[in-house]
Amino acid sequence: MSMDKPAPEKLHIAVIMDGNGRWAAGRGLPRTMGHRAGIEAVRRTIKAARELPVSHLTLYSFSAENWRRPMTEIEELMQLLRFYLRSELASMHKEGIRVRIIGDRKALPPDIVDLIEHAEELTQDNNVLTLTLALSYGGRQEITAAARGLAKAVERGQLQVDAIDEHVLQSFLYTGGMPDPDLVIRTSGEKRISNFLLWQSAYAEFIFLDVHWPDFSGEHLAQAIAEFQKRERRYGATVGRG
Repeated sequence: MSMDKPAPEKLHIAVIMDGNGRWAAGRGLPRTMGHRAGIEAVRRTIKAARELPVSHLTLYSFSAENWRRPMTEIEELMQLLRFYLRSELASMHKEGIRVRIIGDRKALPPDIVDLIEHAEELTQDNNVLTLTLALSYGGRQEITAAARGLAKAVERGQLQVDAIDEHVLQSFLYTGGMPDPDLVIRTSGEKRISNFLLWQSAYAEFIFLDVHWPDFSGEHLAQAIAEFQKRERRYGATVGRG
């Protein structure tokens, strides 16, 4: 008598999308062409995530530090973001993808904030995949904002100091209500987390790939998940062997 295999656990995959500029430079192209090619990689990755055991996909799209880049590059990135939100929203909604944005929205142009709010409202009940874009995002800034929110709640008498624990603090983060990432992938060969999901990644597994982001494919994502599934997650505990 055959028995069906249990469905694989659904994962939260977070990706530091690195290497657009180097991909372009290696082809003698302007950096903006690398960012445009990166959009195609985003499309491929979302498609693959829907077909793999992934419930949440979080993409590090624009960091708080990226505001230091040349204004022409920032403007190009904002234009690409506008284009992406306008062109992809209808199909993502149809495919059951929920869109969330984390980061400091006050730093973003008002029209982009409007697009973000519309995307979140339209897709809030979708449950096939949660796509989170980290925009104007920094992990230290997020934790600082959470601490400020906790202080205000205590000041207003809404929260007792003794009631503050990890779960309460986590609820004040941009990612409140989301599961922590199981796996963080960084492309382009760099081996650092660059201020990304500092609190949330405490027990995540990490995979660093030498491929530049515009060349990232669904096969790369599947291979990373297969590698993750071979690892033993201990969460600080000692697991006996044999």
